[in-house]
Formats: sequence, C-alpha cells, structure tokens
Amino acid sequence: MTKVVIIGAGRGGAALIEILHKDPLVQVVGIADVYEKTPGLDLARRYKIPTATDYRLLLKKDVDLIIDVTGNSGVREVLEKNYPDVEVIGGLAAKFMWQLIEERIKSKAMSETIRARYSFENMVGKNVKMQTIYDLIPKIAKTNATVLIEGESGTGKELVAHSIHQHSSREDKPFIRVNCAALAESLLESELFGHVRGAFTGAVTHKLGRFELADGGTLFLDEIGDINLVTQVKLLRAVQEGEIEKVGDSRRIKVDVRIVAATNKDLKKAVAAREFRQDLYYRLRVVPINLPPLRERKDDIPLLVEHFIHRFNKEMGRKVSRIAPEAMDMLMAYDFPGNIRELENMIEHVMVFCSGDVFEADHLRKDIQPTHIDVIETVVEGEDPMQAMEQELIAKVLEQTQWNYKKTAEKLKMSRTTLWRKLKRYGLSKPFGVSK
Repeated sequence: MTKVVIIGAGRGGAALIEILHKDPLVQVVGIADVYEKTPGLDLARRYKIPTATDYRLLLKKDVDLIIDVTGNSGVREVLEKNYPDVEVIGGLAAKFMWQLIEERIKSKAMSETIRARYSFENMVGKNVKMQTIYDLIPKIAKTNATVLIEGESGTGKELVAHSIHQHSSREDKPFIRVNCAALAESLLESELFGHVRGAFTGAVTHKLGRFELADGGTLFLDEIGDINLVTQVKLLRAVQEGEIEKVGDSRRIKVDVRIVAATNKDLKKAVAAREFRQDLYYRLRVVPINLPPLRERKDDIPLLVEHFIHRFNKEMGRKVSRIAPEAMDMLMAYDFPGNIRELENMIEHVMVFCSGDVFEADHLRKDIQPTHIDVIETVVEGEDPMQAMEQELIAKVLEQTQWNYKKTAEKLKMSRTTLWRKLKRYGLSKPFGVSK
C-alpha cells in the first residue's frame, strides 16, 4: 500500500483527498496546511484523516510519496534534502495532477444529473427516421469510431452524443463538451489542446486542454463547422494519431479519446467552398447521423409533449394530467423552427402559468395561437364556410365577454333569442368553471 502525505489543503488538496481516500491501494497518512480553515482540512476531518498545520509532524511515519500542491519551491528543496528516500511530486506536476482529478470529480458529480436529462430513455419518439437512429446508437457505442451528428439547432444532437457515451465501455470515464462556436478563434486551440506558461500574453500558468481532460472518455465537439482552418489541421492530427501538442510546446502527448462531433451546418458545402478540410470531414464522418427537424417528425409531438409535462410536473410540483385538444392542434400546426428545444421551452412556459390539471390553448404563447387568417383558412375547407365562420365568431365573442350572453348579443348586433338559437345549433355551451 502506498502511504501518501499531502501538503496544501486548498482546492488541490481537497481534490486529491476526494479521490485518493477511496483507493484501496493508497493510504493518506495526513494533510497539512498553515491555514486551519481550508476545504481540504475540513474534508480530511470528515474522512478521519490526520491533519496538521506543520507538514513535518506528518512525516514521522513511513511515507512513500509526498504531494506538494502549494507550488512553494522552498518546501520542495527541504523535502528533497531531508527525505531523500521519499518520492516528491510538486510544482507543475502536482498542479496537473489535482486539476485533472478535480475535473473528473466534477464530471462524476454531474453524472447522475446528466444521465437523468440525457439518457437514452429520454430520446422520445416513434417516427421511422428516429427509430432507425435509436437502433444505430448501441451499435455505434460498442466501437471507437468517430461520429458526426448533423442537424438543425435544437434537434437533440447533444442528447445523441451523451447516449453514445453512456452505451460505450467509456461510460465511467469523462464526457467533455466543447462548444466550438462559443469560443474565440484565439482561445479555441488553447481550450482543446492546453497551453504552457508563456505561450502567449496572459498565459501565466500551464493549462490542461479538453483532450487531456477527456482522456479515456469521450470528447464532444459541438458546432465543429465553426473552427478555423489552422485549428482544423491540429485537430486532424489529434484524431488520426491520438496525439496533441500544447500551445507553445513542441512535445507530443498521447491521448485516448473518442470523438463525437456535431454541426448545424452543411459541411459538404463547406468542403466544396474550401471552408472546411476535406480530410478532416471524412475522418470525422466515419459514422454519420442525420437528425431530422421536428417539422419532419410531427407524429412525435404528442409523445414529446407528454414527456416534458411529466418532467416539469416533477420539477415544478405541478399536477397537469392532460392537454386540451385545441392546444394539441395548435402545437401540431406549428413548424417549430427551434425544434425540440423550442418545444421544451414552450412546455416549460405553459407549466409556469398552468395551475390546474389541464393544459389549455390559452396557456400557449400568443405568437403561436391562430390568427384570423388561420381561422379563415380552416373554415373555407369545410362544407359550409359561412356557417363555420359564424360559429367561430360567436365562440370568440363569448370568450371575450366571459360568456355574458347580454353583452355577446349586443356586440354581435342580434337578439338574445337569436343568440340562444345559434348556440343550440352549434352546440356551444358554457365551459366548466366560468362564472355566471
């Protein structure tokens, strides 16, 4: 068993304790910090690990390894001089170690939330195109082949990427996401590959790149079509050879990363326009997945609505149990330019204002509710357009007057007797809950 002493109980020391105390082959002999109120010391006490303000008090026992995360060169000189038989890790090596561990702890802490939101079971739909993709995901996951997911914004590309990761042998390893479109060109290369101190103005410390953080797991490159040609060259080398070079460093670092890329652009056109490298395009597109927009899979809308209502019921403490036919008709008639993400946001909006158990048409955003043009287009398709228009008009005025028959008759310039007769003809009756 390796006996370890940690010097420094800040973020680095806390990260090391969090992971090392669970390792059956490691015994954390103790952790030291000159400041008594640090997160690492509190964590150590909870795990019943000895603590001290002077690290020398912990070195009386047999120790195999000292990890100094303080970055104090004087401490390391003392350690190497007085404890020549003990291995010491300090400076940048110690910092890299705890940064990597800290990122993986964060990834693990988020895993349950991610699984609940992005699990394969949440890929709702019966559409034929989607069923083909559902059948494909487990097969893809068993390999290390790169995957390119294409589709409009909001179609669920990240959900597919997560599902591939969760069905793979890398499931317990990191899933690291990079939004290539959200980062400036000058920062993207550093984010992907990391940099060494002094590589550029502002690079005051060494930095781990996303490839290193994803080592052993999956790297999801979202909006891959937005990266510049220079970065594409370096990315191609990383994908082909499994090696990266940090910005400002010529040394090559081996990484074991499964690449899943996504884009809402037509990369084939980008290749033809020489905006995207052809060799990188085909290297990423070993397995292509094309996600259809929601307007091409409208048969999935009722299932997705039910799924989101169920989820928001749990999150908001609501008890919505059904959706009014008029509301569903409106959703089915809408084209959803923002795709599933827009539908999800729309249902969340509804759930904020729906205090009862029925999702009504009035709960929907006004911009998707039918206008008079929609009504005209609907009624002219019927057998008696004039009668259908009259029915719609009476129903609308009744709604505006909250079913006050006197006000409705006055507004329509007809007697109450005529109004009653038309109500009976069209089968219009006061909804439950409307006051008299």
